[in-house]
Amino acid sequence: MVNGDVARLDPPRLALAYPLGVPLQHPQGVSTRGAAVTAAENPPGYADSKDAQLKRLRRVEGQVRGIARMVEQDQYCIDVLTQVSAATKALQAVALGLLDEHLAHCVVNAVAVGGDERDRKLKEASAAIARLVRS
Repeated sequence: MVNGDVARLDPPRLALAYPLGVPLQHPQGVSTRGAAVTAAENPPGYADSKDAQLKRLRRVEGQVRGIARMVEQDQYCIDVLTQVSAATKALQAVALGLLDEHLAHCVVNAVAVGGDERDRKLKEASAAIARLVRS
């Protein structure tokens, strides 16, 4: 993808993974805080485990499709709820893994840099933790 292109996520598939008010798209190379960066200059904390994270997300996607089929086939409510719970737990595991890698990479680097960057990353991490706890 070329800088300036918009990375688009399929809202029907991933909308549940985003808190209300968080945009589902942003220009490639622009952080959600608006500071232009490139992946080469500042790779995401999950860069080393990207393939594993994508594999987990594809598994969750399959679970959600299975749940939709269950509803289409008028399956028993409790069976559907059991599968919703399993998919939710799997998505929470992805979120915790991303958070762990964010703390170990992005926050640790910002603390080493210090100053405003440190404060910004700590506040950002705290807000992310609060969102996960509320979910």
